[in-house]
Amino acid sequence: MSSNIPFVGLHAHSGLSVNDGLGYPQDHMKFALENGSDALALTDHGHMNGLPYQVLFAKKLKSAGENFKPIFGVEAYFLPSLEDWREEYQKAKEQKKKIDKDVSLSIEDESASKQKVTNILKKRNHLILLAQNQTGLNNIFKLVSESYKDGNFYRYPRMDYDLLSRYSDGVIAASACLGGVYAGNYWDNREDGPEAILEAMRSTTRRMQSVFGDRWYGELQWNNIPDQHQLNKHIIQVCQEMNVELVSTADSHYPTPDAWKDRELYKRIGWLGKGGLPSYMDEELPPGVEEIGYELYPKNGDQMWESYIKYSSEAGVEYDDDLVMDSITRTHHIAHDIIEDFMPDDNVRLPQFVVPEGKTDIQALTENCITGLKDKELHQSQEYIDRLKLELEVIKDRGFAKYFLTMQAVADKAASVQITGPGRGSAAGSLVAYVLDITQIDPIKYGLLFSRFLRRDAVDYPDIDYDVSNPMELKEMLIEEWGDSTVVPISNYNTLQLRSLIKDVSKFYDIPFSEVNLVTGRMIQEATPLAKKAHGIKAGVYAPNFEEVMEYSESLKRFLDTYPHVKTHVEALLGQVRSVSRHAGGVVIGEDLDKWMPLINSGGVRQTPWSEGQNVRHLEPLGFIKFDILGLASLRMIEDCIRHILRRHHNVSEPTFDEIKSYYDEKLHPDVINLEDQNVYKNIFHKGKWAGVFQFSEKGAQEFCVRAKPKNIIDISAITSIYRPGPLSAKVDQTYVEAKNNPSEVSYAHEIIKEVTSETYGYLIFQEQIALLAHKLGKNITLDEGNTLRKLLTKKGTGDHEKKKQKIYNKFVEGCVDNGLQKSKAEELWQTFEYFSGYGFNKSHAVSYSILSYQCAHLLNYYPSEWMAAFLDKEPEKRKERAINIAKSFGFNIEKLNINTSGKVWEISQDGKTLIQPLTSIKGLGDAAIQQILNHRPFHTVEELLFNEEIVYSKLNKKTLDVMCRAGALDTLSDDRFTGMKHFWAAAIADRPKSQKKLNESIESYMEEGEFSVEEKIHHLSELTGLFPMDLVLNENTRKKLDENFIPAISEYDPDLEVVWFIPREIIKRKTKNGKDYWILRVIDSNNISTSIKCWGVKSDDKVYINRPYVGRLNWEEQWGFSTRSIRYNLRLIG
Repeated sequence: MSSNIPFVGLHAHSGLSVNDGLGYPQDHMKFALENGSDALALTDHGHMNGLPYQVLFAKKLKSAGENFKPIFGVEAYFLPSLEDWREEYQKAKEQKKKIDKDVSLSIEDESASKQKVTNILKKRNHLILLAQNQTGLNNIFKLVSESYKDGNFYRYPRMDYDLLSRYSDGVIAASACLGGVYAGNYWDNREDGPEAILEAMRSTTRRMQSVFGDRWYGELQWNNIPDQHQLNKHIIQVCQEMNVELVSTADSHYPTPDAWKDRELYKRIGWLGKGGLPSYMDEELPPGVEEIGYELYPKNGDQMWESYIKYSSEAGVEYDDDLVMDSITRTHHIAHDIIEDFMPDDNVRLPQFVVPEGKTDIQALTENCITGLKDKELHQSQEYIDRLKLELEVIKDRGFAKYFLTMQAVADKAASVQITGPGRGSAAGSLVAYVLDITQIDPIKYGLLFSRFLRRDAVDYPDIDYDVSNPMELKEMLIEEWGDSTVVPISNYNTLQLRSLIKDVSKFYDIPFSEVNLVTGRMIQEATPLAKKAHGIKAGVYAPNFEEVMEYSESLKRFLDTYPHVKTHVEALLGQVRSVSRHAGGVVIGEDLDKWMPLINSGGVRQTPWSEGQNVRHLEPLGFIKFDILGLASLRMIEDCIRHILRRHHNVSEPTFDEIKSYYDEKLHPDVINLEDQNVYKNIFHKGKWAGVFQFSEKGAQEFCVRAKPKNIIDISAITSIYRPGPLSAKVDQTYVEAKNNPSEVSYAHEIIKEVTSETYGYLIFQEQIALLAHKLGKNITLDEGNTLRKLLTKKGTGDHEKKKQKIYNKFVEGCVDNGLQKSKAEELWQTFEYFSGYGFNKSHAVSYSILSYQCAHLLNYYPSEWMAAFLDKEPEKRKERAINIAKSFGFNIEKLNINTSGKVWEISQDGKTLIQPLTSIKGLGDAAIQQILNHRPFHTVEELLFNEEIVYSKLNKKTLDVMCRAGALDTLSDDRFTGMKHFWAAAIADRPKSQKKLNESIESYMEEGEFSVEEKIHHLSELTGLFPMDLVLNENTRKKLDENFIPAISEYDPDLEVVWFIPREIIKRKTKNGKDYWILRVIDSNNISTSIKCWGVKSDDKVYINRPYVGRLNWEEQWGFSTRSIRYNLRLIG
């Protein structure tokens, strides 16, 4: 579509204006282009989170021959004086007025900014800011960053005249909408008459002109709101008086004219998620856009003129047509003649402070590497010297020396306070990373390739994922020491998901909840096995996407056929932004980042406005390198295990971290630990003695490992590389074990093939093996080309992609023939490359993580009690019961909670055979209460606990005593005055006597209470400790009989046996679509794994007892799980 009137939208919102706008920036830009515009500004509320979408889509359009100009801006929140606002904010805090917690993203409340606001805490006016050039963009970045700082932010980020005057160079500003700065003058002075409004607007104009000069514009908008036309008239009068030019804007909020209803629904879903609809918003959706009164899509000039004619006529207000036409066309002049044609500066931002003064970054890096090589006593080896030179050359050529210096600085800080991982990802293939102590893996020793990590011919940034025991502690330390404008956590955007979206949309169309719940409960189950089959996936977890669920779920198809409007909305809203959170481990590190990106605040934490991950890559294209600092529970377990070892075997009562680190470096570091210790392999990996051994928590991995019987690190690496959906579906695990058990039967077509693949018994398990074979067998194929081949083989493509692959193929076949292989064998080997390229795994990563697995196994083998205590301490609550059962299977006794022996962590008895449950496992018992106990124990009688003058009972209060008692921690304080623990609880705890006399009276009064019932004990222990008391439900005789009859727990279901045992914990009663009763039993077993059983055809006299053991003959299907058609005939209560 073309337009006769030139116009550019200088005020536009995308779906990044959460719950207000709709659609991603590229959707708006695409429509604007199709609608006849050649530029569009993006001015989301309070932030510039959509800027990378603008940049990337504009580049995409340019590469396609389209000329479309992105304009970068923000609709900021403005107050004349932040100092005045802070004073009021402080008064409100002192008066204990309700101050809301920080929110993840500011949600625009349309009514709150479009009326007179007397509460200064809620007051703010909108202000449009546009970047005229790079200087202006940097200044807007700075303004936004400042607006989110403490003292400027409460629910909304704010800026004032003082901030604007400091950062106004290169910034264009406009007065915005009915919530804007001129509108604020209008609402505040309306009751005092037109002259009061005009005088306030004149004052605002003078201040804005003093800041922006002729870059200050009055903004007109066209809709059917009467106050808008009153405001327009005042703006026109004041701007004509004071020589301020006018612009008209569309204030667009959704990408196409038809998207208005989706936006209305999106707003309502968002507000409901925040607790309820605001007063101005009806729950019912408007029947048509006419009821809203305006259309907020990216209009062209002709459509802007039509809006002006329509709405001014409907309002009965006359304007000067020439003036309005000028305000429309002026936007095009601003966009193309005043705003420069530029893209944001995308130079790489890394900190300069990591480079010593007087040196270049590559000089500093080279010196550090040489020092590291000498420290590791590798400086006499020519192989290491040559490899180091090669890597440094590539790093220098690629310009990443400062990146490695930064990563070394992070690693040095981390290593001073916590145990760090051996390595992760392809970075373990770097000798530079090894000698700088960023990784702990010698890449030459294990044949790891630097080119897998960083290629000379590549364009992507290096990416070192760094494992630590406590990532939050490290990140906070880096922020504190280097500054919150230097180290900034990366944002992560949460989007609307299919299941919840269907439920939310259905609410607005009065679709019965039971019907909605039925389809959302079934659709993933129905679609998953069919989607896996379509992809040839036979094992592992798979999450079908929306299109696959639509295709393969019959329930969803029927539902959407019945309610087509739901389908329309779901397709429009799926994936729209719901909120912002933080990336699990990613940070950006650079200097003055608030100048180069508009930093935001989420939940009180300063973070990037842009994200970097699987779905979006917005930091790298703008010059920011992500540093991933990730947490591994196994590293915390190693720390805690060493702490126990030092206490029990080295007489160190309170080990410091330096002592823990010294032990690790001397005993466990990959450079010193005996990685060939066959006792560890035989006792742990061969026998399947698993307790917190990294990478071997899943039953399938454990069984595969026992079959494969690894004898070295490469064997473990192969096992963990194979245990993934692709190789498992191809049954590589079975053929690998066969080859490993019979290595003499493995044949190799060439010595080079044997050299590269003999460590994996002739199989291509690692991606690096493809690169090495291509390099060694091909003609003049470099290692960089070999790694390029790996990527080419895993991606389908045409054109240039196929040409590159064909070029390497020709060189490979030619080289194979030169090396004595027949051409047919070369072609066969290439086909093997293609087949295994989809399954091959990163050897650098596999080796790194296998060494961590071995470290865990080593500690378990030689320090079982210390490792088991650390394991129990770090297992999450949902797996705690299973972990305790594992400990019991190793022969350990578990001492129940005891106020006198339980501490803050799992402790070990003197003989090393008993593990003591900690007080921290009791829900509702906080650190302050536990500290009171630790400070004043032992307690020999209940009186010593209740009437101790030194205990602060505001911390050890009645509530904490209650949970301790019902969790069993006070059992040792009961004596023969009490008829049982319920009597003890009622007299000493529930009644909470304040004196000995009152205690005696309570003991007498509650004498009949006696002991807690079995049901009460089960309830208390499971609810307060998260541990189900299996011994109260299933005694040893019953367990023995189950074992003798080969009846497994339900979590160990064997389809050949069919019969399983379980304990029902909950009965959920439901009805089928036809109104027939069925139950869902939530059950557990000794592994503490929760499982569901669907009971069809439930009869009125059917009974199932909660917390009682059952044997059941059940049906099992991959799609539906466990089920039975008859409770009466298929379930049997044990005993």
